[in-house]
Amino acid sequence: MDDPARRPRVVIIGGGFAGLSAARALARAPVDVLIIDRTNHHVFQPLLYQVATTALAPSDISAPIRWILRRQKNVATRLGSVQAIDRTTRTLRLAEDDAPVPYDYLVVASGARHAYFGHPEWEAVAPGLKSLEDARRIRRRILLALERAEWEADAAERDAQMTFVIVGGGPTGVELAGVLPEMCRGAFRPDFRRIDTSKVRVVLVEGGPRLLPSFPPSLSARAAHDLARLRVEVRTSTFVTDVDADGVSMGAERIAARSVFWAAGNAASALSRLLGAPLDAAGRVLARSDLSLPDDDRVFVAGDIAAMPWTEGTFVPGVAPAATQMGQRAARNIRARIAGEPTTPFRYVNTGELATIGRHMAVASLAGGRIRIAGYVAWVFWLFLHIMYLVGFRNRVSVLLQWAYNYIFYERGVRLISEAEDAVRG
Repeated sequence: MDDPARRPRVVIIGGGFAGLSAARALARAPVDVLIIDRTNHHVFQPLLYQVATTALAPSDISAPIRWILRRQKNVATRLGSVQAIDRTTRTLRLAEDDAPVPYDYLVVASGARHAYFGHPEWEAVAPGLKSLEDARRIRRRILLALERAEWEADAAERDAQMTFVIVGGGPTGVELAGVLPEMCRGAFRPDFRRIDTSKVRVVLVEGGPRLLPSFPPSLSARAAHDLARLRVEVRTSTFVTDVDADGVSMGAERIAARSVFWAAGNAASALSRLLGAPLDAAGRVLARSDLSLPDDDRVFVAGDIAAMPWTEGTFVPGVAPAATQMGQRAARNIRARIAGEPTTPFRYVNTGELATIGRHMAVASLAGGRIRIAGYVAWVFWLFLHIMYLVGFRNRVSVLLQWAYNYIFYERGVRLISEAEDAVRG
């Protein structure tokens, strides 16, 4: 039986946008909060592609979770991987410790990983972009491909090394596809003697009929137009049927490419299966309208792990603003439950969507699609919005200076190849 004199214990799994916003929303609540994450840092995921393409360092877009919450006295942070959730005893078990971790209320905000549509073997040759480790892996592969091309005598193999295929035409895929040719034709071109990096081939493959499917059609068309100006080959209504170390198959068509990057689809964190709750096809939890489990009003889900209805036939998108809003609502509903008050259904407020394509090129859908801007104005808006949402003054200043330097001098500063396992990859 609970001790009425003890403050309720709220455990939050995940230090992403949803987890951090939940913890902050509990700052003045009469609870003790424990936030558990497999890493010790929060990552600003919208700029991961800039780490992958050598524009920013990993430290520019990340900050220690302990440091972010250092002034919040009712929060403790624990590094660990959750292996089991027992809703009967209201305890968790971590891989690093046999001792159970008790909770009175639980917020599961463990995010999502890449979905390979029944082909997990593709992940080894087509990395996605969800973490700093993913960004470093992609950066290594880009740099190694050019290094190998520089000294490759066989013309066909050299072309394959200089071919980059991106699978998925959402914001991540579009941003990767746009920055790669600019990077290779600008900053990298003076560095190589035997190859012309301006001749890289970038192919963007999207299974749907248009890029950026969550954007209005006019902005999707503008993004495709801008990518064509950058000489990116855009393939829509095209499905990948095989990926291996030598390239990509799309039905009868085969593209020889030594670098394939995955930006097509998400699957909820494996922790969703530990909850014993109903799941959708992507492994997301089908929660009640207040974000709690259908059979447990002390367990809440938030962020990419939650499947919440939005417009007719669609779910709330897996974007940072949605995760932040879910985390805040879950925390407020926990406070309501503790106070014996009714909870409030979650309602997603669509603040807008942005995607940058290249230098002076971006698209933005704001106010639920009522405001649509593209080109230079959207690009400037994208820059300042991302600076504003970065965690920490140091990160904001660092990213602003890096972008200014890159813009003026067409330079890319982070070009280190440090991990030997990829260096020997054939």
